[in-house]
Amino acid sequence: MASAPRPPPASSLLRILSSHPSLSTAIHAILLKSSSLSKPIPIPATALLTAYANAGLPGAASRMFDEMPRRDTVAWNALLACLVRHARPAAAAAAFRGMATSGFPPTAATLCTMLKACSASRAFRPGRQLHARSVISCHGDVIMDTALVDLYMSCGLVEDALRVFMLTKYPKDAALYNAVLSGCVENGWFREAFSMLRWTELNGISLTCALTACSATANLAYGMQVHCKVLRCGFDSDTIICNALIDMYSKCGRTMGARIVFDRMAGRNVVSWSSMIDSYSHHGYGVGALDLFKMMEKATPMVLPNAITFLAVLSACGHSGLVDEGQSMLHLMKSKYGIDPQPEHYACLIDMLGRAGRIDEVWDLYCRLTARRNKCPIAIYVATLNACRANMDVVRGKKVAMHMLEVDPQNPGIHVLISNFHSAIRQWFESDESRRVMVEKGLRKEAASSHVSVG
Repeated sequence: MASAPRPPPASSLLRILSSHPSLSTAIHAILLKSSSLSKPIPIPATALLTAYANAGLPGAASRMFDEMPRRDTVAWNALLACLVRHARPAAAAAAFRGMATSGFPPTAATLCTMLKACSASRAFRPGRQLHARSVISCHGDVIMDTALVDLYMSCGLVEDALRVFMLTKYPKDAALYNAVLSGCVENGWFREAFSMLRWTELNGISLTCALTACSATANLAYGMQVHCKVLRCGFDSDTIICNALIDMYSKCGRTMGARIVFDRMAGRNVVSWSSMIDSYSHHGYGVGALDLFKMMEKATPMVLPNAITFLAVLSACGHSGLVDEGQSMLHLMKSKYGIDPQPEHYACLIDMLGRAGRIDEVWDLYCRLTARRNKCPIAIYVATLNACRANMDVVRGKKVAMHMLEVDPQNPGIHVLISNFHSAIRQWFESDESRRVMVEKGLRKEAASSHVSVG
């Protein structure tokens, strides 16, 4: 009688786990049968916990941790990394406290993981405490400094992040430079971002950040220099960088430059198509945007449009007066692609109808939308009020203004819009009254700002 096959040794199973986390459940069963998980050495259980985390099963990973007969620092760090990776900062904080209670001091890996949790939740006070702890325990290294820079940048504390960068005692690597560069761009510190580019190693992340800064400041000259660097460094086949180039040329008013980049792309995704359509939309090429959308539908390999794509197409139709085509697109969005229009899509259609003077259709759509929802999004009210102002429809405009004040009476932007509506229809007393109410309530509309490259 043939004997039953012996299960593979635990070391072989752990190697399989590291490369095939989807097999976690099956390997878990084998390890249970072989009693490998009941041994005092927690290596198999920790590997299984990590595999569950990599497979997108944080609940199973947490249960695995709870069932471990013995835990070490590596096991605690694996649990913390799992919770942070799956956006559970509160559970990670509780586990961090549990680790300390169990007598395990935090390592550098522990502090870096918790700094990531603080960055994701923008919790700068606990982050500062972790920073102080890393200094006291002498756990500093370039990885720790990168995590600190990421924390302070995500919390908007750019000066603190730059101070960490300048005072680091370790050789700066590409990850640290990229953290500073991307943080400066995200926080609008474009001058510092451009200055940082002189010292950083050019890679996909740094080039994308540079192009984003050029887009935000409409700096065409610098953007073209970055484009040259993209070509010289061989990144012209990178889809993400090409998408950033399309956006940069579009924001700088060079639609033809954006189209040249688009046509030369080796592979286009939905962001590529949407960005190019949006470029045509912003520069008044409605017919070009529609033609490009039709090309997208026939493209191979197939790329399905999403809600952002349709918003760009609707905006293009609105800016070019293509009302019937815009209505057809909204219908196509639902019937062919199964995408439910969001408030911004309906607001775009209302704006389109208002520009065309079809105020009765605007009102019909507005009534249907407000009847369907208990609380209509503010974008619908704003678009309808603007349509009423453009068509000098006083009665309907006043009704919309009243609805807006009922929905969000503390929004200063609403009071300004209502004041402008009354000014447009020459009701000066009502216009002044809206401004007076703002002053009495202490409401102030945030001033707009723009970044422009000069010289």
